[in-house]
Amino acid sequence: MKTKSIFITGPISSQFIGDSIQKHQSKTKIGAHEIFLGQVRADIINDHQVSSIEYTAYEEMADNKATQIREDAFNRFNLSCMHIYHSLGNIEVGEICFFVFASSSHRKDAREAVAYIVDEIKKELPIFGKEIFTDKSHQWKSNNELI
Repeated sequence: MKTKSIFITGPISSQFIGDSIQKHQSKTKIGAHEIFLGQVRADIINDHQVSSIEYTAYEEMADNKATQIREDAFNRFNLSCMHIYHSLGNIEVGEICFFVFASSSHRKDAREAVAYIVDEIKKELPIFGKEIFTDKSHQWKSNNELI
């Protein structure tokens, strides 16, 4: 298992996402792509509106765990390829912070793989988000979807 960094400093640009998709046009055994994009929301929490999230991580540990999740997904699903990217640093409301892209010969494998990968990444990786509010106060983000 070769460990690859999943981290990108700053937001994930639409150009980066488009380029990732375009690179797969020559792979003619692929019949389906599934994409998940995580975007920073302008949540209101206790009367405070989120303006950005500052992401930090234990990078080496997160990259190792992401590699395990990636390998598990390849073993579970019939995938041609898969990519995982997560932002570090301050990401403003409306910007993309999480990008998972899987390709397969059939849509069901790609769809199920992306759902599995996103859930495992959110549950298992030591990635931390500090929600910065418009009044410059902050709190550490909790992942309520998995509680």
